[in-house]
Amino acid sequence: MPQTLPRNHVLKALSAEDFALLRPSMHHVQLNLKAQLEVPYQPIEHVYFPEAGIASVVATMTGGRQSEVGIVGCDGMTGVAVVLGQDSSPNETYIQVAGDGWCLPVENLRPVIAESQSLRASLLRYAHAFLVQSSRTALVNGHSKIEERLARWLLMVHDRTEGNKIYLTHEFLATMLGARRPGVTTALQMLEYRGLVHAKRGEITIVDRAGMIKLTHGAYGDEEQRHFGLAAA
Repeated sequence: MPQTLPRNHVLKALSAEDFALLRPSMHHVQLNLKAQLEVPYQPIEHVYFPEAGIASVVATMTGGRQSEVGIVGCDGMTGVAVVLGQDSSPNETYIQVAGDGWCLPVENLRPVIAESQSLRASLLRYAHAFLVQSSRTALVNGHSKIEERLARWLLMVHDRTEGNKIYLTHEFLATMLGARRPGVTTALQMLEYRGLVHAKRGEITIVDRAGMIKLTHGAYGDEEQRHFGLAAA
């Protein structure tokens, strides 16, 4: 597999030498809807570099309430805990938009991270970017209106998918935003009323991206793009 083949940003940004260290252990996989990539507090056995599709990193409170704390698409990788020297994560990671990508066993990743300081530095840069994304999500969830949070989240998914259609249910959106389903439905209707999206069962079409960015009032902006190499439209 030549390094020009992957569309994943983390893999493409590696030096040729570091990519060559990973290449023999990677294999291509389909990332099916709801496929569980990481189980809370269980050893992480594989890391994934998505080419298409979206993985959600979801935190769960006592009592079962859930909220998404990060997303991973073609910009990144799962297994940030492994890069940071841990065996597991308290969060669950699963596929929310089906796609495909590259899978690498953790037992093969750890030795090459130890072997190459430049590879470790590259993966740590992504880990930092992911933590910035998570901290921004916490800030936005604490201070922004639900329609602003929804617009930011749809924009971030749009950045990491091809085309303008996003296939998600209202129930799933509620989990991602840590909100009640009726509130998400009302917020989505407001976006549609303003002509920013077109929504039907299980499908949302981005109609006016620039208008969506304006609606977020700064909740989506420089940080989302600076750390993930994504240009604003």
